[in-house]
Amino acid sequence: MHDAPYIGLISGTSVDAIDAVLVRFEPRRVLVLKTLVAPYPDALRERLLAAIRRPDSCAVDEYGELDTWVGAALRDAAIELLDAAGVAASDVRAIGSHGQTIRHRPDAEHRFTLQLGDPSTIATGTGIDTVADFRRADLALGGEAAPLVPPFHHWLFGGNDRPRAILNLGGIANLTLLPGDGSDVTGFDVGPANSLMDLWAERHLGTPYDENGNWAATGAADQDLLRRMLEDPWFELAPPKSTGFEYFNRAWLERHDVDRLEPADVQATLLELTSASVAASVERWAPGAGEVFVCGGGAQNAVLLASLARRLPDARVESTASAGLDPDWVEATAFAWLAAKRLAGQPGSLASVTGASRGAVLGGIYSGRAG
Repeated sequence: MHDAPYIGLISGTSVDAIDAVLVRFEPRRVLVLKTLVAPYPDALRERLLAAIRRPDSCAVDEYGELDTWVGAALRDAAIELLDAAGVAASDVRAIGSHGQTIRHRPDAEHRFTLQLGDPSTIATGTGIDTVADFRRADLALGGEAAPLVPPFHHWLFGGNDRPRAILNLGGIANLTLLPGDGSDVTGFDVGPANSLMDLWAERHLGTPYDENGNWAATGAADQDLLRRMLEDPWFELAPPKSTGFEYFNRAWLERHDVDRLEPADVQATLLELTSASVAASVERWAPGAGEVFVCGGGAQNAVLLASLARRLPDARVESTASAGLDPDWVEATAFAWLAAKRLAGQPGSLASVTGASRGAVLGGIYSGRAG
C-alpha cells in the first residue's frame, strides 16, 4: 500500500448521508486520520428515495441530474473532510468512491447495477485521482457484484485460526465468513437489516430510523408474522447471492398484511427477522464461528445486538471496534482500500464471494490532476 493517505466515500441504502473517511494503510492495519458524516440536502434525499422506491418515475433527465448532484455532494464531502483534517489535496493518493446505489439487478435478463455520483465531478473538483464504478467488472464476469467488502474484511480481520464472521448491518445485512483454516473466504447478502426497520420508523414515527432499537423494544414480535416472513424463498437460497431495496421494500412488507398489527409489534418483528436470518446463516454457513464482529449502522442498535447474542449463544457478538476498526467506518474504509488495490493493479474481488469466473481489478480511474 502507498504511504500517502486515501479517502473513502460511500452512501448506503438508508440514503441519509455520505460517510467520508481519511485513512492510511499499514500492513494489516488501518490508521483513521479523520472522519465525516455529510448529510444529503433534504431535496436531494427526497429525489433519490423517489428514484429508488419508484424506479419507473426516474426518467433519463432525472437520472442524469441526480448523478451530477450526488457527485457534487461527494466532492464537497471530500473537501470538507480535508479541511477538517488540515490535509492538502496534493497529499492524498486517491479517492475511492462507491457512490449511491439506486438499482441492483444481477437477476435481470441483461444484468446491471447502478451507482450514482459522477466521478469526474469528484476528481476535477478535488484535484485528486478518483477510483469509482467498482461493481460492474465483477458483474461482467458473471458475479453478483456484491458484497464487495469481504476481501477487505479478510485483509483486516483475517489471520485467526478459528472461524470468524464479520456482519455488516447496513440497509441490507451481509456476512463475510473467515474460515480460519486457509480455505476460501465466502460472503453474501443475508436479507434486510435496517432498510425495512427504517422504512417502518419513517412511516410511523416520522424519524429516519429507530434509535438504538428503542421503539422495537416497546413491542412484541409476532411469531406468526416472523414465521411467514422467514418462509420467503430468498432466505433459503445458497450463496453467492445479493439483494437490495428492489426486493425487500414496502411492497414486500405489505404482502405480509402488516397493517393488522400494532406498529411497534411490526417493528419488533422486523428486528427479529434480521436477527433470525443472520443467526440461521451463521449456523448454516459458518458452523463453529466463535466470533461475530458487527459493523454498519446496525451496530448501534443495542436491542438488535442483544437479540443476535441470544440466538448465537456459542459466539462472541461484538462490534468491529474490538477487532481494530470503528463499526461506523468499516465500509467507507473498504472503498479507500479498494482504490489502493486498483492503483496497484491488484484484484479487489473474490470469486468465492460473488460467484464470478475470477477475481477482478475493480473500478475505473478518473484523473483529478492538472496537466
